[in-house]
Amino acid sequence: MEHESTLLRDAVIYLAAAVVLVPLFVRFRLGAVLGYLCAGILIGPSVLGLVNNAEQTLQFAEFGIVLLLFVIGLELQPSRLWALRRDIFGLGAAQVLLCGLLLTGLVLLLTDLSRDAALVVGLPLGLSSTALVMQLLNERQLESTAFGERSFSILLFQDLSIVPMITIVGALSRAPDANPEPAWMAVAKTAAALAFLVAVGRWVLPRLFRIIGSLGAREAFVAAALLSVLGSALLMASLGLSMALGAFVAGVMLAESPYRRALETDIEPFRGLMLGLFFIAIGMSLDLAVVAQNWLLIAALVGGTLLIKTGLIVTLARAFGTDWRRALTMGVLLAQGGEFGFVLFAEAQRGLLIAPEAAQLFGAVVTLSMVLTPLLFGLASRLVAAPTGEATRDGPESAGGLGHGGHVVLVGSGRVGQVVAQMLRARGIAVTAVDLDAELIDTTARFGNQVFWGDGTRLDILRSAGIASASALVFAHDGAWDPKPVIAPIRTEWPDLPIVARAFDRMHNIRLRQAGVDAVVRETWDGAVALGRTALSALGTPGWKIDAIEAEYRRRDTERLDLQLCTGDMMSGAESIIREELDFDPAALGEIPQE
Repeated sequence: MEHESTLLRDAVIYLAAAVVLVPLFVRFRLGAVLGYLCAGILIGPSVLGLVNNAEQTLQFAEFGIVLLLFVIGLELQPSRLWALRRDIFGLGAAQVLLCGLLLTGLVLLLTDLSRDAALVVGLPLGLSSTALVMQLLNERQLESTAFGERSFSILLFQDLSIVPMITIVGALSRAPDANPEPAWMAVAKTAAALAFLVAVGRWVLPRLFRIIGSLGAREAFVAAALLSVLGSALLMASLGLSMALGAFVAGVMLAESPYRRALETDIEPFRGLMLGLFFIAIGMSLDLAVVAQNWLLIAALVGGTLLIKTGLIVTLARAFGTDWRRALTMGVLLAQGGEFGFVLFAEAQRGLLIAPEAAQLFGAVVTLSMVLTPLLFGLASRLVAAPTGEATRDGPESAGGLGHGGHVVLVGSGRVGQVVAQMLRARGIAVTAVDLDAELIDTTARFGNQVFWGDGTRLDILRSAGIASASALVFAHDGAWDPKPVIAPIRTEWPDLPIVARAFDRMHNIRLRQAGVDAVVRETWDGAVALGRTALSALGTPGWKIDAIEAEYRRRDTERLDLQLCTGDMMSGAESIIREELDFDPAALGEIPQE
């Protein structure tokens, strides 16, 4: 009971600190990340001492990075990842190697560590914080731009480099019981694990989500989403590899799945909370006593790390074709130390390469560099032109002449939705379709159309489908669904977004219009009119009279519908219902008599 009480107390402290400080930092345009970091410093053992288990919290909160990499993987189709191979294995490899070697030299210059000890410290300092960088990119909506993709390419190679760095630490270990496995064994395990994840992600997980989706078990779908993330992380962790890398591979394999939007939506709340906890734990890990005792050395190491990494990344980015403004911003963004530094410092400590005091000192260097990054990145973004977005990774292509983002979000891809989609595409408009019918999604895929699985009446699913940048929203699914709880929040956030909907019947038409839908089409009305025309023609009615009857019916019905909408009384305009033969004399209609 006491343990449960402690956990509950800690959770309340975490939430209270975040609720108080993060909005303040956002209000003063300092960013949410810096708010979380400062909240951790405040409640940690160095200041108020409200929570003391920083290391345990950090281990748990690292799942935020795992979830982050999974979501990033969902946004990167394998073809797009292949297109980034030059940045990943060229720019990324150069950054890791050169920054690591230069920072090893800095450590040798400023400390009395041996070459081996300096190497196992300098290499981790060359890594950046994936969680911090991606959060800053997300806050500024830069993650899907060429700038964001190039930054992420560097981060991805850094994740890949964790395995060889751990191997280097093991090879240099001075521990008497050290038994490092051969390098080829680590490489083989990594390759086998990645191949297994690729196979599971490509052939097993889509079928699992299809079965759960067809059953409509929402809680089971969320559980399956978390299982796929944590399972891939567990596999990699059991082999001593990067959990985040495993989650990223699983995400990439599901990037072309129709369940990608729903997965992203269900994972997002967990990702946000866990990442916030991660930054709080990083702040808690800062030992201000160590900083006070070694402030001059730490200041030199932090300043040297930021300057060296910024300068080198700027040079490399320019060599790979980035203009100097974006290159400078990228250098500042990636200049901090990363969370994997804590892992590698701990490995070096276990290998008797550095003392615990040195691990704490270099941990403080990483933490302070992370604290400074949001401030420096904001300053750099203001001093130079902020990176602007090109096209998103997999977003709809732009269609000219549209008011918002150039694509249409289509809810429902059945017999009506498919017709709507074809007509929009004929105009050159990209369509992001969402449907809950797993079998229908598979069927449309055979014809080359991609439909995402999800409930299109949920605002979070619509967000994931890109409603914020859409030119229009079309509800083409059947049934007399309740429009009020769906349309109201959409109208609140996007009051100018055109909304078109399919109505089940006359009453549903009125409810849709009252809820704020711009244009409503009754699903059977035009078909019924066409059927009536065909029946009149079969009875030998002249074509001019059929046209006149249709026009008169449409006029009366439209007027009656408007009256019903205004009064709310279904009996309004009942006298205009056609109950007997009407006079359609050609002369009365203004037709010119034939000579």
